[in-house]
Amino acid sequence: MLTTKLTEAFSLFDNENAKDPNKEIVNGESISKELIYGQRMSQILNTYTSEAPEVLQLAARAQHLCRWEIPRNNYPMDRVGYLKWREELKKFHAEKASEILQEVGYEKEIIDRVSFLIQKKKLKKDEDTQILEDVICLVFLEFYYSEFYEKHTDEKVIDILQKTWKKMSEKGHQAALNLSYTEKGLDLIKQAIA
Repeated sequence: MLTTKLTEAFSLFDNENAKDPNKEIVNGESISKELIYGQRMSQILNTYTSEAPEVLQLAARAQHLCRWEIPRNNYPMDRVGYLKWREELKKFHAEKASEILQEVGYEKEIIDRVSFLIQKKKLKKDEDTQILEDVICLVFLEFYYSEFYEKHTDEKVIDILQKTWKKMSEKGHQAALNLSYTEKGLDLIKQAIA
């Protein structure tokens, strides 16, 4: 159920993400990448679980909040650089979301929990963190995977799929296998999880 605060927070998250200069064409319309990403996170969360608590709905929508402000190429283009970039992003998204949630009037307890989830703390141990990770992986598979495998070698794609699969729950695996893929997309997934 959408509360007044939740609706306001979504609106403010979307307003921020609409400033993303990077665009994606969706149904013939040019939309800011992080705006559509946040909306896809909410969409997949709602189909994945009908009982998502408000903190999880907030964390899902704010997952990539203002991501373009910290470009990947600000860090060394190696594994260490990538991991450092990802860690910095988690903190950045959590801080940005916290500022907005404070502005909306959420209690500290809720703000802290959303921050905890955005930083994906206690993956595999915290149910909400796990649901959020499953949704992130499902959004990737549904909306970004086909473009990804067109740009990379099969080896790299299989490696990424294996890493993705490891982070997901059994329920997440089932949801992923129920998505529709091209023949090549499905073949790469089968190789990755064999």
